[in-house]
Amino acid sequence: MGSHEGGIMMRRATTLGVSCLLLLAMLETTALAQREAFSSDVVARGLANPWDVTYGPDRYLWVTEKSAGRVTRVRPSDGSKKTVVTIPDNLATPKAQDGLLGMAVDPRRIRGTQNRYIYVSYSYDIDSSATLERRQRIRRYTYNARTQRASRPVDLISGMPASNDHNSGRLVLGPDRRLYYTIGDQGHNQFANTCKAIRSQDLPTAAQVGARNWETYQGKILRLETDGSVPADNPVIGGVRSHIYTYGHRNAQGIVFAPDGTLYSSEHGPKSDDELNIIRAGRNYGWPLVLGARDDSAYVYANWSASVGVECRAGNHDEYVIPSYVPQQKESESTVRNFAPPIRTFFTVPSSFNFRDPKCPEEGFICYPTIGPSSIEITTARDGVPGWRNSLLIPSLKYGRLYRLKLSADGSTTTGRPIETWKSFNRYRDIAKTPDERTFYVSTDLGGLARSRSGTPTNEVDDPGVILRFRYRGR
Repeated sequence: MGSHEGGIMMRRATTLGVSCLLLLAMLETTALAQREAFSSDVVARGLANPWDVTYGPDRYLWVTEKSAGRVTRVRPSDGSKKTVVTIPDNLATPKAQDGLLGMAVDPRRIRGTQNRYIYVSYSYDIDSSATLERRQRIRRYTYNARTQRASRPVDLISGMPASNDHNSGRLVLGPDRRLYYTIGDQGHNQFANTCKAIRSQDLPTAAQVGARNWETYQGKILRLETDGSVPADNPVIGGVRSHIYTYGHRNAQGIVFAPDGTLYSSEHGPKSDDELNIIRAGRNYGWPLVLGARDDSAYVYANWSASVGVECRAGNHDEYVIPSYVPQQKESESTVRNFAPPIRTFFTVPSSFNFRDPKCPEEGFICYPTIGPSSIEITTARDGVPGWRNSLLIPSLKYGRLYRLKLSADGSTTTGRPIETWKSFNRYRDIAKTPDERTFYVSTDLGGLARSRSGTPTNEVDDPGVILRFRYRGR
Protein backbone atom coordinates (compact mmCIF):
# COMPACT_ATOMS: atom_id res chain seq x y z
CA MET A 1 0.00 0.00 0.00
CA GLY A 2 2.06 2.98 1.20
CA SER A 3 2.09 6.28 -0.62
CA HIS A 4 1.45 4.91 -4.07
CA GLU A 5 -0.79 2.30 -2.50
CA GLY A 6 0.22 -0.71 -4.48
CA GLY A 7 2.31 -1.92 -7.38
CA ILE A 8 1.35 -4.91 -9.49
CA MET A 9 1.89 -7.04 -12.57
CA MET A 10 4.79 -5.46 -14.45
CA ARG A 11 6.96 -7.14 -17.04
CA ARG A 12 10.45 -7.92 -15.76
CA ALA A 13 12.94 -5.23 -16.78
CA THR A 14 15.73 -6.71 -18.90
CA THR A 15 18.04 -3.75 -19.31
CA LEU A 16 19.02 -0.83 -17.16
CA GLY A 17 16.51 2.00 -17.62
CA VAL A 18 16.74 5.63 -16.70
CA SER A 19 16.65 5.92 -12.91
CA CYS A 20 13.43 7.17 -11.35
CA LEU A 21 15.31 9.93 -9.59
CA LEU A 22 16.78 11.22 -12.87
CA LEU A 23 13.41 11.04 -14.58
CA LEU A 24 11.77 13.13 -11.88
CA ALA A 25 14.66 15.58 -11.90
CA MET A 26 14.12 16.16 -15.63
CA LEU A 27 10.45 16.79 -15.00
CA GLU A 28 11.09 19.26 -12.15
CA THR A 29 10.12 22.58 -13.76
CA THR A 30 9.13 24.74 -10.83
CA ALA A 31 10.86 28.12 -10.92
CA LEU A 32 12.17 29.77 -7.74
CA ALA A 33 9.93 32.77 -8.37
CA GLN A 34 6.87 30.51 -8.46
CA ARG A 35 7.75 28.93 -5.09
CA GLU A 36 8.34 32.29 -3.48
CA ALA A 37 5.00 33.61 -4.71
CA PHE A 38 3.22 31.70 -1.92
CA SER A 39 3.39 31.95 1.83
CA SER A 40 2.54 28.84 3.82
CA ASP A 41 1.46 28.04 7.35
CA VAL A 42 -0.34 25.40 9.37
CA VAL A 43 -4.02 26.19 9.96
CA ALA A 44 -4.93 23.23 12.19
CA ARG A 45 -3.02 20.41 13.86
CA GLY A 46 -3.90 17.21 15.68
CA LEU A 47 -6.33 15.82 13.12
CA ALA A 48 -6.83 12.05 12.92
CA ASN A 49 -5.84 11.48 9.30
CA PRO A 50 -7.69 14.34 7.57
CA TRP A 51 -8.86 12.77 4.32
CA ASP A 52 -11.28 15.16 2.64
CA VAL A 53 -11.06 18.93 3.03
CA THR A 54 -13.73 21.20 1.56
CA TYR A 55 -14.05 24.97 1.68
CA GLY A 56 -17.69 25.20 2.66
CA PRO A 57 -20.38 27.72 1.77
CA ASP A 58 -20.04 29.06 5.35
CA ARG A 59 -16.34 29.89 4.71
CA TYR A 60 -15.22 27.18 7.11
CA LEU A 61 -13.13 24.16 6.24
CA TRP A 62 -15.07 20.92 6.46
CA VAL A 63 -12.79 17.95 7.12
CA THR A 64 -13.34 14.20 7.35
CA GLU A 65 -11.04 12.55 9.88
CA LYS A 66 -10.53 9.08 8.47
CA SER A 67 -9.35 7.32 11.61
CA ALA A 68 -11.66 8.98 14.15
CA GLY A 69 -14.81 8.88 12.01
CA ARG A 70 -15.40 12.60 12.62
CA VAL A 71 -16.58 15.42 10.42
CA THR A 72 -14.92 18.56 11.76
CA ARG A 73 -15.38 22.25 10.94
CA VAL A 74 -12.20 24.31 11.09
CA ARG A 75 -12.21 28.10 11.24
CA PRO A 76 -9.41 29.24 8.90
CA SER A 77 -8.73 32.46 10.82
CA ASP A 78 -7.56 30.75 14.02
CA GLY A 79 -7.63 26.99 13.39
CA SER A 80 -10.30 26.34 16.01
CA LYS A 81 -12.09 23.01 15.51
CA LYS A 82 -15.60 21.84 16.24
CA THR A 83 -16.99 18.35 15.72
CA VAL A 84 -20.03 18.30 13.44
CA VAL A 85 -20.77 14.60 13.81
CA THR A 86 -19.02 11.39 14.86
CA ILE A 87 -19.93 8.15 13.10
CA PRO A 88 -20.02 5.41 15.75
CA ASP A 89 -19.64 2.39 13.44
CA ASN A 90 -16.83 3.84 11.35
CA LEU A 91 -14.23 1.13 10.70
CA ALA A 92 -10.65 2.35 10.32
CA THR A 93 -8.03 -0.35 10.76
CA PRO A 94 -4.31 0.47 11.24
CA LYS A 95 -2.27 0.92 8.05
CA ALA A 96 -5.34 0.28 5.90
CA GLN A 97 -7.33 2.43 3.48
CA ASP A 98 -10.72 2.04 5.13
CA GLY A 99 -12.49 4.56 7.37
CA LEU A 100 -14.31 7.84 6.85
CA LEU A 101 -13.34 9.00 3.37
CA GLY A 102 -15.13 11.31 0.94
CA MET A 103 -17.60 14.08 1.74
CA ALA A 104 -19.84 16.42 -0.20
CA VAL A 105 -21.27 19.55 1.45
CA ASP A 106 -24.44 20.71 -0.28
CA PRO A 107 -24.15 24.45 -0.98
CA ARG A 108 -27.94 24.81 -0.87
CA ARG A 109 -29.93 25.32 2.30
CA ILE A 110 -32.93 23.12 2.88
CA ARG A 111 -36.06 25.04 1.94
CA GLY A 112 -37.32 27.27 4.74
CA THR A 113 -34.47 26.50 7.16
CA GLN A 114 -30.83 27.31 7.85
CA ASN A 115 -30.03 23.60 7.51
CA ARG A 116 -28.13 21.91 4.72
CA TYR A 117 -27.22 18.34 3.79
CA ILE A 118 -23.80 16.74 4.01
CA TYR A 119 -22.97 13.41 2.39
CA VAL A 120 -20.19 11.10 3.62
CA SER A 121 -18.73 7.72 2.72
CA TYR A 122 -17.35 5.41 5.37
CA SER A 123 -16.36 1.78 6.02
CA TYR A 124 -18.15 -0.47 8.49
CA ASP A 125 -18.18 -4.13 9.55
CA ILE A 126 -21.32 -6.09 8.67
CA ASP A 127 -20.32 -9.10 10.79
CA SER A 128 -20.75 -8.93 14.56
CA SER A 129 -18.51 -11.97 15.04
CA ALA A 130 -14.72 -11.96 15.15
CA THR A 131 -14.59 -12.24 11.35
CA LEU A 132 -14.10 -8.85 9.73
CA GLU A 133 -16.33 -8.17 6.71
CA ARG A 134 -15.83 -4.64 5.46
CA ARG A 135 -18.45 -2.76 3.49
CA GLN A 136 -18.78 0.86 2.39
CA ARG A 137 -21.77 3.14 2.82
CA ILE A 138 -22.86 6.58 1.66
CA ARG A 139 -24.87 8.40 4.32
CA ARG A 140 -26.64 11.76 4.41
CA TYR A 141 -26.77 13.99 7.47
CA THR A 142 -28.72 17.18 8.09
CA TYR A 143 -26.54 20.00 9.39
CA ASN A 144 -28.17 22.50 11.73
CA ALA A 145 -26.46 25.90 11.40
CA ARG A 146 -27.80 27.03 14.79
CA THR A 147 -26.42 24.10 16.82
CA GLN A 148 -23.50 23.52 14.42
CA ARG A 149 -24.18 19.81 14.61
CA ALA A 150 -25.35 17.20 12.12
CA SER A 151 -28.00 14.62 12.86
CA ARG A 152 -30.83 12.63 11.26
CA PRO A 153 -28.65 10.09 9.37
CA VAL A 154 -30.12 8.54 6.24
CA ASP A 155 -28.28 5.67 4.57
CA LEU A 156 -28.44 6.17 0.80
CA ILE A 157 -26.58 3.04 -0.24
CA SER A 158 -25.00 0.34 1.93
CA GLY A 159 -23.23 -2.94 1.35
CA MET A 160 -20.83 -1.63 -1.28
CA PRO A 161 -17.48 -3.46 -1.49
CA ALA A 162 -14.69 -2.30 0.80
CA SER A 163 -11.20 -3.50 1.55
CA ASN A 164 -8.00 -2.78 3.42
CA ASP A 165 -6.62 -1.43 0.13
CA HIS A 166 -7.73 0.70 -2.85
CA ASN A 167 -11.14 1.81 -1.63
CA SER A 168 -10.76 5.13 -3.52
CA GLY A 169 -13.71 6.87 -1.83
CA ARG A 170 -13.92 10.34 -3.39
CA LEU A 171 -17.45 11.81 -3.31
CA VAL A 172 -18.69 14.93 -5.11
CA LEU A 173 -22.07 16.53 -5.76
CA GLY A 174 -22.19 17.30 -9.45
CA PRO A 175 -23.69 20.34 -11.18
CA ASP A 176 -26.57 18.04 -12.20
CA ARG A 177 -27.38 17.47 -8.51
CA ARG A 178 -26.23 13.84 -8.66
CA LEU A 179 -23.64 12.22 -6.42
CA TYR A 180 -20.49 10.86 -8.06
CA TYR A 181 -18.44 8.31 -6.14
CA THR A 182 -15.23 6.38 -6.85
CA ILE A 183 -14.67 2.77 -5.78
CA GLY A 184 -11.25 1.16 -6.29
CA ASP A 185 -10.35 -2.38 -7.27
CA GLN A 186 -9.87 -3.23 -3.56
CA GLY A 187 -6.16 -3.92 -4.08
CA HIS A 188 -6.94 -7.32 -5.54
CA ASN A 189 -4.27 -9.40 -7.28
CA GLN A 190 -1.46 -7.91 -5.21
CA PHE A 191 0.17 -8.27 -1.77
CA ALA A 192 -2.19 -9.72 0.86
CA ASN A 193 -5.02 -9.70 -1.71
CA THR A 194 -3.05 -11.54 -4.41
CA CYS A 195 -5.51 -14.42 -4.69
CA LYS A 196 -8.58 -12.20 -5.13
CA ALA A 197 -9.51 -11.43 -8.72
CA ILE A 198 -9.72 -7.88 -10.03
CA ARG A 199 -13.36 -7.17 -10.94
CA SER A 200 -13.00 -3.76 -12.56
CA GLN A 201 -14.26 -5.18 -15.87
CA ASP A 202 -17.17 -7.11 -14.31
CA LEU A 203 -20.67 -5.73 -14.75
CA PRO A 204 -23.83 -6.50 -12.76
CA THR A 205 -26.82 -8.42 -13.97
CA ALA A 206 -30.33 -6.99 -13.70
CA ALA A 207 -31.02 -9.55 -10.97
CA GLN A 208 -28.03 -8.35 -8.93
CA VAL A 209 -29.16 -4.73 -9.18
CA GLY A 210 -32.69 -5.73 -8.18
CA ALA A 211 -31.30 -7.61 -5.16
CA ARG A 212 -29.06 -4.65 -4.21
CA ASN A 213 -26.00 -6.83 -4.67
CA TRP A 214 -23.17 -4.38 -5.38
CA GLU A 215 -20.19 -6.77 -5.52
CA THR A 216 -19.41 -5.85 -9.14
CA TYR A 217 -19.10 -2.16 -8.19
CA GLN A 218 -15.37 -2.68 -7.58
CA GLY A 219 -13.21 -0.53 -9.87
CA LYS A 220 -16.03 1.80 -10.90
CA ILE A 221 -17.23 5.39 -10.74
CA LEU A 222 -20.85 5.55 -9.60
CA ARG A 223 -23.56 8.13 -10.25
CA LEU A 224 -26.44 8.24 -7.76
CA GLU A 225 -29.53 10.31 -7.11
CA THR A 226 -29.32 12.14 -3.79
CA ASP A 227 -31.71 9.56 -2.32
CA GLY A 228 -29.36 6.74 -3.36
CA SER A 229 -31.42 5.45 -6.28
CA VAL A 230 -30.21 4.80 -9.83
CA PRO A 231 -30.66 7.87 -12.09
CA ALA A 232 -32.98 7.17 -15.00
CA ASP A 233 -30.44 8.65 -17.41
CA ASN A 234 -27.47 6.59 -16.24
CA PRO A 235 -25.77 4.68 -19.07
CA VAL A 236 -26.91 1.18 -19.98
CA ILE A 237 -23.74 -0.93 -19.86
CA GLY A 238 -23.82 -4.59 -20.77
CA GLY A 239 -27.58 -4.35 -21.16
CA VAL A 240 -28.12 -3.18 -17.56
CA ARG A 241 -28.67 0.24 -16.02
CA SER A 242 -27.18 0.53 -12.53
CA HIS A 243 -25.32 3.09 -10.44
CA ILE A 244 -22.25 2.42 -12.59
CA TYR A 245 -21.23 5.47 -14.62
CA THR A 246 -17.82 4.24 -15.83
CA TYR A 247 -15.74 1.11 -15.26
CA GLY A 248 -12.22 -0.29 -15.66
CA HIS A 249 -10.69 1.77 -12.83
CA ARG A 250 -7.86 0.85 -10.47
CA ASN A 251 -7.81 3.48 -7.72
CA ALA A 252 -9.34 6.84 -8.68
CA GLN A 253 -8.95 9.02 -5.58
CA GLY A 254 -9.72 12.34 -7.26
CA ILE A 255 -12.69 13.64 -9.26
CA VAL A 256 -13.61 17.24 -10.05
CA PHE A 257 -16.04 19.03 -12.34
CA ALA A 258 -15.06 21.92 -14.59
CA PRO A 259 -17.57 24.77 -14.98
CA ASP A 260 -18.61 23.39 -18.38
CA GLY A 261 -19.51 20.03 -16.80
CA THR A 262 -16.41 18.11 -17.85
CA LEU A 263 -15.51 15.55 -15.19
CA TYR A 264 -11.80 14.88 -14.58
CA SER A 265 -10.29 12.14 -12.45
CA SER A 266 -6.83 11.28 -11.12
CA GLU A 267 -5.97 7.62 -10.68
CA HIS A 268 -3.12 5.56 -9.21
CA GLY A 269 -1.16 3.29 -11.50
CA PRO A 270 0.94 0.36 -10.21
CA LYS A 271 4.57 0.92 -11.21
CA SER A 272 4.01 3.63 -13.82
CA ASP A 273 1.18 5.45 -15.57
CA ASP A 274 -0.77 7.25 -12.90
CA GLU A 275 -3.64 8.55 -15.00
CA LEU A 276 -5.46 11.80 -15.61
CA ASN A 277 -8.77 10.97 -17.26
CA ILE A 278 -11.83 12.70 -18.62
CA ILE A 279 -14.78 10.71 -17.33
CA ARG A 280 -17.49 10.05 -19.92
CA ALA A 281 -20.67 8.05 -19.29
CA GLY A 282 -20.46 4.37 -20.17
CA ARG A 283 -16.75 4.35 -21.04
CA ASN A 284 -14.22 1.70 -20.06
CA TYR A 285 -10.91 2.93 -18.64
CA GLY A 286 -9.12 -0.35 -19.24
CA TRP A 287 -7.90 -1.70 -15.91
CA PRO A 288 -6.54 -4.35 -15.53
CA LEU A 289 -6.31 -5.14 -19.24
CA VAL A 290 -4.80 -1.79 -20.15
CA LEU A 291 -2.67 0.61 -18.11
CA GLY A 292 -2.35 4.13 -19.51
CA ALA A 293 -2.35 4.02 -23.31
CA ARG A 294 -2.73 0.71 -25.11
CA ASP A 295 0.95 0.60 -26.02
CA ASP A 296 2.40 -2.56 -24.41
CA SER A 297 4.89 -0.29 -22.66
CA ALA A 298 6.31 -1.70 -19.40
CA TYR A 299 3.08 -3.48 -18.55
CA VAL A 300 1.44 -6.86 -18.98
CA TYR A 301 -1.63 -8.09 -17.10
CA ALA A 302 -0.43 -10.92 -14.90
CA ASN A 303 -3.40 -12.59 -13.26
CA TRP A 304 -1.93 -14.02 -10.07
CA SER A 305 -5.39 -14.98 -8.82
CA ALA A 306 -5.72 -17.46 -11.73
CA SER A 307 -2.43 -19.32 -11.17
CA VAL A 308 -2.28 -22.59 -13.12
CA GLY A 309 -0.79 -25.73 -11.56
CA VAL A 310 0.47 -23.88 -8.48
CA GLU A 311 -1.83 -22.90 -5.65
CA CYS A 312 -2.18 -19.14 -5.39
CA ARG A 313 -0.54 -17.82 -2.23
CA ALA A 314 -0.18 -14.19 -1.25
CA GLY A 315 3.44 -14.85 -0.33
CA ASN A 316 4.23 -15.87 -3.91
CA HIS A 317 3.48 -12.44 -5.32
CA ASP A 318 6.54 -10.79 -6.90
CA GLU A 319 6.69 -7.20 -8.06
CA TYR A 320 9.40 -7.84 -10.62
CA VAL A 321 9.28 -11.42 -11.93
CA ILE A 322 6.16 -13.12 -13.29
CA PRO A 323 6.45 -16.93 -13.03
CA SER A 324 5.29 -19.20 -15.84
CA TYR A 325 2.29 -20.48 -13.87
CA VAL A 326 0.72 -16.99 -13.78
CA PRO A 327 -1.37 -16.22 -16.90
CA GLN A 328 -0.19 -13.11 -18.78
CA GLN A 329 -1.88 -10.94 -21.37
CA LYS A 330 -0.47 -8.01 -23.34
CA GLU A 331 -2.51 -4.83 -23.74
CA SER A 332 -2.57 -5.32 -27.52
CA GLU A 333 -4.03 -8.81 -27.06
CA SER A 334 -6.94 -7.61 -24.91
CA THR A 335 -10.48 -6.81 -26.00
CA VAL A 336 -11.53 -3.59 -24.26
CA ARG A 337 -14.91 -2.31 -25.35
CA ASN A 338 -15.55 1.47 -25.24
CA PHE A 339 -11.97 2.12 -24.15
CA ALA A 340 -11.09 5.67 -23.08
CA PRO A 341 -7.34 6.40 -22.87
CA PRO A 342 -6.00 8.91 -20.35
CA ILE A 343 -5.19 12.46 -21.42
CA ARG A 344 -1.97 12.40 -19.35
CA THR A 345 0.10 9.87 -17.42
CA PHE A 346 2.63 10.16 -14.58
CA PHE A 347 4.77 8.66 -16.14
CA THR A 348 4.94 6.29 -19.11
CA VAL A 349 8.30 4.53 -19.39
CA PRO A 350 9.75 2.03 -21.88
CA SER A 351 9.66 -1.71 -21.25
CA SER A 352 13.41 -1.60 -20.65
CA PHE A 353 12.96 0.60 -17.58
CA ASN A 354 14.66 -0.78 -14.48
CA PHE A 355 12.18 -0.58 -11.59
CA ARG A 356 14.70 -1.95 -9.09
CA ASP A 357 16.12 1.25 -7.67
CA PRO A 358 18.85 0.63 -5.07
CA LYS A 359 17.46 3.49 -2.98
CA CYS A 360 14.31 1.43 -2.42
CA PRO A 361 15.35 -2.22 -1.99
CA GLU A 362 12.25 -3.13 0.04
CA GLU A 363 9.55 -0.48 -0.43
CA GLY A 364 10.19 -0.35 -4.16
CA PHE A 365 7.09 1.64 -5.06
CA ILE A 366 8.52 4.78 -3.48
CA CYS A 367 11.08 4.88 -6.30
CA TYR A 368 8.71 4.01 -9.15
CA PRO A 369 8.04 6.73 -11.79
CA THR A 370 4.68 7.63 -10.27
CA ILE A 371 3.43 10.43 -8.00
CA GLY A 372 0.61 8.80 -5.99
CA PRO A 373 -2.16 11.24 -7.04
CA SER A 374 -4.45 11.65 -4.04
CA SER A 375 -7.00 14.17 -5.28
CA ILE A 376 -7.67 16.77 -7.98
CA GLU A 377 -8.88 20.38 -8.17
CA ILE A 378 -9.45 22.84 -11.01
CA THR A 379 -8.73 26.57 -11.17
CA THR A 380 -10.76 28.82 -13.45
CA ALA A 381 -10.81 32.29 -11.81
CA ARG A 382 -9.74 35.25 -13.98
CA ASP A 383 -8.19 37.07 -11.01
CA GLY A 384 -6.65 34.08 -9.27
CA VAL A 385 -2.97 33.18 -9.31
CA PRO A 386 -1.41 34.55 -12.53
CA GLY A 387 -0.96 31.78 -15.08
CA TRP A 388 -3.06 29.31 -13.12
CA ARG A 389 -6.39 29.86 -14.84
CA ASN A 390 -7.74 26.68 -16.47
CA SER A 391 -5.31 24.37 -14.69
CA LEU A 392 -5.71 21.05 -12.90
CA LEU A 393 -4.03 20.71 -9.50
CA ILE A 394 -3.02 17.23 -8.36
CA PRO A 395 -1.49 16.66 -4.89
CA SER A 396 1.09 13.89 -4.47
CA LEU A 397 1.25 11.37 -1.65
CA LYS A 398 4.77 10.23 -2.48
CA TYR A 399 6.53 13.55 -2.89
CA GLY A 400 4.66 16.15 -0.85
CA ARG A 401 4.17 18.56 -3.70
CA LEU A 402 1.51 19.84 -6.04
CA TYR A 403 1.51 19.08 -9.76
CA ARG A 404 -0.14 21.73 -11.92
CA LEU A 405 -1.26 20.90 -15.44
CA LYS A 406 -2.44 23.56 -17.87
CA LEU A 407 -5.55 22.60 -19.82
CA SER A 408 -5.97 23.20 -23.52
CA ALA A 409 -8.53 25.80 -24.61
CA ASP A 410 -11.26 23.19 -25.01
CA GLY A 411 -10.26 21.28 -21.86
CA SER A 412 -9.80 18.02 -23.76
CA THR A 413 -6.09 17.65 -23.02
CA THR A 414 -3.18 19.26 -21.18
CA THR A 415 -0.36 21.37 -22.55
CA GLY A 416 3.30 21.40 -21.56
CA ARG A 417 4.97 19.59 -18.71
CA PRO A 418 3.51 19.26 -15.22
CA ILE A 419 4.78 22.06 -12.99
CA GLU A 420 5.72 21.20 -9.42
CA THR A 421 5.19 23.57 -6.51
CA TRP A 422 4.67 23.66 -2.70
CA LYS A 423 7.43 21.10 -2.26
CA SER A 424 7.65 19.61 1.24
CA PHE A 425 8.17 16.26 2.89
CA ASN A 426 4.57 15.29 3.59
CA ARG A 427 1.85 13.08 2.19
CA TYR A 428 -0.59 15.50 0.56
CA ARG A 429 -4.07 13.98 0.76
CA ASP A 430 -6.59 16.55 -0.50
CA ILE A 431 -6.81 20.15 -1.68
CA ALA A 432 -9.46 22.86 -1.34
CA LYS A 433 -9.60 26.43 -2.60
CA THR A 434 -11.26 29.71 -1.68
CA PRO A 435 -13.67 31.20 -4.26
CA ASP A 436 -11.08 33.77 -5.38
CA GLU A 437 -8.57 30.94 -5.96
CA ARG A 438 -5.75 32.79 -4.24
CA THR A 439 -5.71 30.70 -1.05
CA PHE A 440 -5.48 26.90 -0.98
CA TYR A 441 -5.73 24.34 1.80
CA VAL A 442 -4.03 20.93 1.78
CA SER A 443 -4.64 18.07 4.21
CA THR A 444 -1.76 15.75 5.13
CA ASP A 445 -1.74 12.13 6.22
CA LEU A 446 -0.88 11.33 9.81
CA GLY A 447 1.64 8.74 8.66
CA GLY A 448 2.63 6.35 5.91
CA LEU A 449 5.54 6.07 3.52
CA ALA A 450 6.88 9.00 1.53
CA ARG A 451 10.18 9.86 -0.12
CA SER A 452 12.82 11.42 2.11
CA ARG A 453 15.27 14.20 1.33
CA SER A 454 17.83 11.57 0.33
CA GLY A 455 15.36 9.84 -1.99
CA THR A 456 14.85 6.80 0.24
CA PRO A 457 11.55 5.64 1.79
CA THR A 458 10.64 7.20 5.12
CA ASN A 459 7.82 7.27 7.65
CA GLU A 460 8.99 10.63 8.96
CA VAL A 461 7.01 13.56 7.54
CA ASP A 462 7.22 17.26 8.33
CA ASP A 463 3.59 17.98 9.19
CA PRO A 464 1.54 14.88 10.09
CA GLY A 465 -2.23 15.23 10.34
CA VAL A 466 -2.57 18.95 9.59
CA ILE A 467 -4.25 21.41 7.27
CA LEU A 468 -1.68 23.52 5.43
CA ARG A 469 -2.51 26.90 3.89
CA PHE A 470 -0.79 28.32 0.80
CA ARG A 471 -1.56 31.99 0.06
CA TYR A 472 -0.60 33.78 -3.10
CA ARG A 473 1.35 36.89 -2.12
CA GLY A 474 1.30 38.72 -5.44
CA ARG A 475 -1.15 41.32 -6.64
